[in-house]
Amino acid sequence: MQTLIAPSILACDFGRFGEEAHAAEIAGADWLHLDVMDGHFVDNISFGPEAVSAIRRQTKLPLDVHLMISRPDHYFPRFVKAGAQTITVHVEADHNVAATLAAIRGAGCKAGLCLNPATPFAAVEPFLSDIDLLLVMTVVPGFGGQKFMGDMMEKVSAAADRRRHEGFGYHIEVDGGINAETAAIARQAGANVFVAGTSVFGQSDYAAAIRTLRQRAA
Repeated sequence: MQTLIAPSILACDFGRFGEEAHAAEIAGADWLHLDVMDGHFVDNISFGPEAVSAIRRQTKLPLDVHLMISRPDHYFPRFVKAGAQTITVHVEADHNVAATLAAIRGAGCKAGLCLNPATPFAAVEPFLSDIDLLLVMTVVPGFGGQKFMGDMMEKVSAAADRRRHEGFGYHIEVDGGINAETAAIARQAGANVFVAGTSVFGQSDYAAAIRTLRQRAA
């Protein structure tokens, strides 16, 4: 599948949200990844639908919104309205997973499902026919700058095997500690969407950083 680079806005300068989103677009990003955290499901708070709406006005890039929140079924419509193209929810969160995925698709968005490092791949297997994207966390979610967990590649490989054998069309996304080296590892395992935080927004040349990631992940 096509290699897609999705810089994570969580790593940008929060005082320049709009400028940073536009800069990522000019630099060649494919998507923008937006981590929404509520302080309950994960031990951090980021931003809500109004920030997503503000970013939407500054870029034409698809917005890949990752809801790290306790009740994604209740809140996701606000992010649809804010301009998300893809909304990813956690299999571990407090909701009816199948119903939420169906509702996201029914609202005109692509539906993603995420699993945390401690969650076995078996937890998402019943829903693989209902998703457009599977997000495998390669760090414990909530904070940026963590070290890539290479043992999560077993889940990526399992997802790629199921996709191939069952004829599914979902993207496989990895998020956490992604840089040129780890992107190559994840691609070999079967990932095709790479969420990059400091490896893009922490660099002086966003375009060069994105080119390097794309080359290593191709």
